[in-house]
Amino acid sequence: ILAQALAILALEHSPAAQSPTLNKLPFAIMGKVAKGGKKVAAAPLSDKKKKAGTKTNPLFEKKPKNLRLGGDIQPKRDLTRYVKWPKYVRLQRAKRIMLMRLKVPPAIAQFNHTIDKSQAASLLRLLKKYQPETQKDKKERLVEMARQKKEGEAAQTKKPVVLKFGLNHVTNLIEQKAAKLVVIAHDCDPIETVCWLPALCRKKDVPYCIIKGKARLGTLVHQKTATCVALTTVRQEDNAELGKLAESFKGMFNENVEIRRRWGGGIMGQKSQHVTQRKEKAIQIEQAKKLGLSIA
Repeated sequence: ILAQALAILALEHSPAAQSPTLNKLPFAIMGKVAKGGKKVAAAPLSDKKKKAGTKTNPLFEKKPKNLRLGGDIQPKRDLTRYVKWPKYVRLQRAKRIMLMRLKVPPAIAQFNHTIDKSQAASLLRLLKKYQPETQKDKKERLVEMARQKKEGEAAQTKKPVVLKFGLNHVTNLIEQKAAKLVVIAHDCDPIETVCWLPALCRKKDVPYCIIKGKARLGTLVHQKTATCVALTTVRQEDNAELGKLAESFKGMFNENVEIRRRWGGGIMGQKSQHVTQRKEKAIQIEQAKKLGLSIA
């Protein structure tokens, strides 16, 4: 470096320093790497171009949240897994899982085979036309009948055609073959109260169906819940619709032999399924080794 500096000073004071070719020599020498030394740094450029940044709007200032202690409010998180649920919720969830795991006999498993959404909608539409009268309506009808009887007139008001409900009442109607269609709820508890009803309907050749929700049947008859309802007769305009529903339900339930044979349950959890799959795969590999085959 010292030798280079002395050479530059000598050139500056020499008469040939004014020549245009030698004017560029100092910079050329400065840029070169000395033998066995390091490269000399070039002079810094004063007119460096600044990087063009994006313009920020002062109205919308970026304020990042500070989620540390004493900072901003924490975001809402799903804490469902950490909730201690009430005992009745835990019991009904455990019961549901247990019913999935255990083998369920066909007499009880048939209640998982229900009518679909469109069929349920058309059935409930028909049943709603034959809702039983309320206490107020019944009182008014009886008062009107009594008044007509007192005045010596012929009774104009007749007992309306309505749905029949109540387990004992519906059972009697089925035994007498008076019921034209029986609708049973799938979620009766205990299930033993209605598990024999499909067999009775098949024996007496009465069309029946299983629908989801005892509460839906309850709303039809002004109760909280109802195990089953039955239609004994309908008006003339609804005969065709009732016949169509009864025919389809007979094919789905009364004449369906598969329902009476199919067991339910036996569905294991994800972990158990994976363990079973691994065991089966290991058995297959072992058998393949014995036969001299290779399984990927």
